[in-house]
Amino acid sequence: MNLATFDLNLLKVLDALLIEGSTTRAASRVRLSQPAVSAALARLRTALNDPLFVREGAGMRPTEFAKALREPIRAHLSSLEQTLAGAGPFDPTDCDASFRISGSDYFSVMLLPTLMQRLGKRAPNLRLSFVDLVHPGNLHEMGRMDVDIALPCTHSIPSKIVAEPMFWSAWQVVARAGHSRLSRSGIGEGDNIPIDLYCDMDHVVFSSEGRHASYEDHVLSTVGRSRRVALSVSSFRDLYETVAGSDLLAVLPGTLARAVGQRFGLTIHPMPFPMEPALLWVAWNRWQTDDPAHRWLRGEIANLLHHLNDVERPLPLATGNRAARVKAAE
Repeated sequence: MNLATFDLNLLKVLDALLIEGSTTRAASRVRLSQPAVSAALARLRTALNDPLFVREGAGMRPTEFAKALREPIRAHLSSLEQTLAGAGPFDPTDCDASFRISGSDYFSVMLLPTLMQRLGKRAPNLRLSFVDLVHPGNLHEMGRMDVDIALPCTHSIPSKIVAEPMFWSAWQVVARAGHSRLSRSGIGEGDNIPIDLYCDMDHVVFSSEGRHASYEDHVLSTVGRSRRVALSVSSFRDLYETVAGSDLLAVLPGTLARAVGQRFGLTIHPMPFPMEPALLWVAWNRWQTDDPAHRWLRGEIANLLHHLNDVERPLPLATGNRAARVKAAE
């Protein structure tokens, strides 16, 4: 391909198509008409000598060649945008950028209300979308998923992703206040639940993938124990609301359990067996590291998350580009 004759504007269209998988949605993203995007795709196919996309149902599936272009194009476009924006100081009050954040609904309780209140004062024109959780196993596909910041709970971050650990959170058992079986056993708020009783009761677990086995079950199996999981749900709210109205037990991050316990009539109890605490991160695509608005938003999020740490243990090092550690905003 002769770069001198190639229309670089086509790369923005290709980037939008790779994100959206639809000419209609891509047209909306780049503010062109759908016929204009279709015409641009035809020109791209000719210039790159590849079909780029094949029709699949109502959408379009990228070819292997197009998939390989996804991250380099996104990285170069992002770098170009940062260069053209100039090197002047970043002023959040003038920022009208949009960002997509991915995380469990843990953060709809523990982050979003205070974050939006803070942004309303400091960056009133900045817009956020809070989207479905990017599962830790899919972090390496963050760029393909059009996610700017992910908030995963994991002990393993892919090397291509830049991530900063935010806090540890110990796990706690929750039950409804007045739970008949716990009451008969003389177990009240804050008391230990014997492991024999814990394993003999029914449980509800959080699983974004609908699985009935969770990390707790793996830990129990290592000590020769098991329990019955009667229900799995895909949100923490469904989990603690189910516990509040049933005789099921559940395990929650202690920070969340304490935040919702009184409002939903829950009692909180220590884990009846040792379990590694949850480790929460802020993760992002490498090419977004130096974007001023992205960097500022990461700092605001860090300011609000670091204080949630409730385990006396050093945080691990940042992953990816070590020079790109999140700096809490002043």
